[in-house]
Amino acid sequence: MLIVRKAQYQNFLKYCDLNRWSSYWYQIKEILFLKPESVLEIGVGDRTTSSYLKNNTSVDYKSVDISEELKPDIVCDVTNLSSVIKPKSFDVVCAFEVLEHLPFEKFKTNLQELGRASKKNVIISLPHWGRHFSIEFRLPYFKKWSWTFKLNFFSIPHVFDGHHYWEIGKSNYSLSTVKSEINKAGFDILKDYIVFESPYHHFFILQKKIFNLL
Repeated sequence: MLIVRKAQYQNFLKYCDLNRWSSYWYQIKEILFLKPESVLEIGVGDRTTSSYLKNNTSVDYKSVDISEELKPDIVCDVTNLSSVIKPKSFDVVCAFEVLEHLPFEKFKTNLQELGRASKKNVIISLPHWGRHFSIEFRLPYFKKWSWTFKLNFFSIPHVFDGHHYWEIGKSNYSLSTVKSEINKAGFDILKDYIVFESPYHHFFILQKKIFNLL
């Protein structure tokens, strides 16, 4: 797994643009919607989500990262998560913009590692390449309505850029292929969506299949 250096997160305006900031809101929203007592997050990042959970909720939050420099609660590679975390230790396990930093061939097994640590739910977000089409309606006295659609009719091969091994929408990594791997890893997809304000990020809210809950 690639190690992201601390310096990358210290340039706020470069790393945390408006799109990424919007994505943090959805991270927190989806975690809190599940009403967990405990949360494990894979990847420390710039600690925006963790800071909110620690300072504004009663959630027992723990972090995992391969980089000791980032000072996570647990230093570990996601591929070896079960070696340091007991099965079903957390209500929710999440990995936001993390799993694309590992080869796609490991995607299913990495998801299974997240599933072993979780009692029930896993939340992930992944980069979704492609042009997008967005519509939003705002009318007085009516709830805001928004919709985003990805245009992936002409996919291109993914070239490793030093960070991402793969992205949804690139050749061989269609959305249907990614969903199939999630299913094979033992999860039902409760919902998935592209963030309207940050269309590069695709969220998946997962629940372990019944036979995995036993």
